[in-house]
Amino acid sequence: MPGDVCFSRTSESRTRPFLFFMTVSPANHDQDSPLAPGLYLVATPIGNLEDITLRALRVLRSADRIACEDTRQTQKLLNHFGIQTPTISYHLHNEGSRAEELLAQLQEGSRIAVVSDAGTPGISDPGHELVTAAIAAGIAVFPIPGANAAINALIASGLSTESFTFHGFLPAKEGQRRTVLEQLARDGATHIFYEAPHRILDTLSDLQTTFGAAQHVAIGRELTKLHEEFLRGPVSELRSQLAARAVVRGEIVLLFSPAQNDAGPTTRSIAADVAALMQSESLSEKDALKRVARERGIGKSEAYRELQREQNRLR
Repeated sequence: MPGDVCFSRTSESRTRPFLFFMTVSPANHDQDSPLAPGLYLVATPIGNLEDITLRALRVLRSADRIACEDTRQTQKLLNHFGIQTPTISYHLHNEGSRAEELLAQLQEGSRIAVVSDAGTPGISDPGHELVTAAIAAGIAVFPIPGANAAINALIASGLSTESFTFHGFLPAKEGQRRTVLEQLARDGATHIFYEAPHRILDTLSDLQTTFGAAQHVAIGRELTKLHEEFLRGPVSELRSQLAARAVVRGEIVLLFSPAQNDAGPTTRSIAADVAALMQSESLSEKDALKRVARERGIGKSEAYRELQREQNRLR
């Protein structure tokens, strides 16, 4: 899946002694030193304002301009810390044209900070296009680390952190979402997705259909905020818990490691099961589909949509 970020740790890295070296570069001088020209990618809190770093505050105060995903959202953060640096909008809808403008300023020696509404810029947020342009132009790019919802959710999920892939958001359309899920490797790695609250029930339903009701899932919701919540357990149980609520709100991180066995509903497609029943028991497609839906614990209309999607894929 384009844009996925994969991480793994080898046994060699765990057995070698860890050596820490600190070098002083223009990006990490003490607070009395002027900020070096260049592009600064500044991570901001994803909820709790205490998660801002001292370095991030220094960069935001010292930059010539702050490029924001939403200037109104960022202004709240700046006002809270008494930062008066000028801001400019830099979002998905103007990323191309604005990147050219900011690049020209960088080439003149400006110090520009990029922030998203929350978290780390460039991770499911604007930033990548400007970074690649700056690198191509020979301009220094400085990452200013901080909060990230995917990593926070991972370390508290209880799932393996040895190897994991961050995919960003799943597709909004059911068919495309199912296709992405079906293509995930069953290699023990943890897969991390962001999901919108109004789609989480549909996504969990697709997860259950693809990997089975017992598939273990972890959900992190509203991380670092007042109503932070973690849900961990079989996908069928988590879906039932969320479905029982009047409404599901907040930013959501969804994590799971696909079951590695070959048993359960993921071994055959609905089309294959329907075809097998039609041949072995001389059932009509309609009757075969009814039985497959019943055996998988899904509705007939859902099974029919999935059958159509599989058949269209083979054409």
